[in-house]
Amino acid sequence: MSTTASTTRKSPQLVAAALAVVLSTPGVAAAHSPKNGKDATTYYISIGDSLASGYQPDVNKDTHVAYTDQLYAQLKQRQPGLKHIRLGCAGETTASLIEGGTCHYPNAKSQLDAAVKALAKHRGHVSYVTIDIGANDILACADDTTGAIEQNCANRAGQAIPTNLARITRALRQAGTPNTRYAGATYYNPFLAEWLRGEAGQQTAQGSVSLIKAANTAISQVYAAAGFNVADVSGAFLSGDVSTVSLPGYGEVPANVATICRLTWACTMRDPHANPLGHKVIASTFAAVLPQSGTSQRPGRANSRP
Repeated sequence: MSTTASTTRKSPQLVAAALAVVLSTPGVAAAHSPKNGKDATTYYISIGDSLASGYQPDVNKDTHVAYTDQLYAQLKQRQPGLKHIRLGCAGETTASLIEGGTCHYPNAKSQLDAAVKALAKHRGHVSYVTIDIGANDILACADDTTGAIEQNCANRAGQAIPTNLARITRALRQAGTPNTRYAGATYYNPFLAEWLRGEAGQQTAQGSVSLIKAANTAISQVYAAAGFNVADVSGAFLSGDVSTVSLPGYGEVPANVATICRLTWACTMRDPHANPLGHKVIASTFAAVLPQSGTSQRPGRANSRP
């Protein structure tokens, strides 16, 4: 996600430097020169937007509270030799992930290109690939001042997201091996926070429910068709729970609104990004659907929930 309807970009130099460090570590080189025919080094590749890069608006930069870093810590407990190739880019859309232009990567035209090349370079040693993408496609349709969603823009995004995502997942699958575990995330709904901003905001929040639900249905189908397990982040954020709960300072509100306030910055800073607790929830949601590396995972047979 990005902080505005445009983008929040990482410094190209920082992205390039970070990737260069990861790809040039001794462990990476060892993957191609195993000693005694054995190599314990394996890799987790994380792909996505500013959720994957851990952007936090309170410090206005990417951080290591990212769900990808927290998930890596959990996966590393399973595989002590696991290393993290962290490619997430703040402001990335499904189109820019394919074509490039938001962040820059050494010897790669785009984030997808960088991921495919990493899969090829470490072929047979990549245990896990995760992705979250598409939120910025929809956020671009929201008015910066009112939060209202422009329907024609949202319709175009709804058509482009699954088309682009199918291309992305196909490329990732083709570059991996049968032992590579894949998982992709559904979206939580930051527009729910508009509920707290009067009658017009409540209309926006209510209207966003069907939009995000349709988007999540479409991307879940794409992930499942490609053999990706689906990390149901939307469900983990209680996006469909409209039971009434008490929210300090606001009184009685729908539970999904209260949850968005608890797990994101949408209510305190009017910023859609997950806060540290939200990232913890996302990491746990991914961990629950990622099978142990080496088990069978075939297209069309992905798990959709823990």
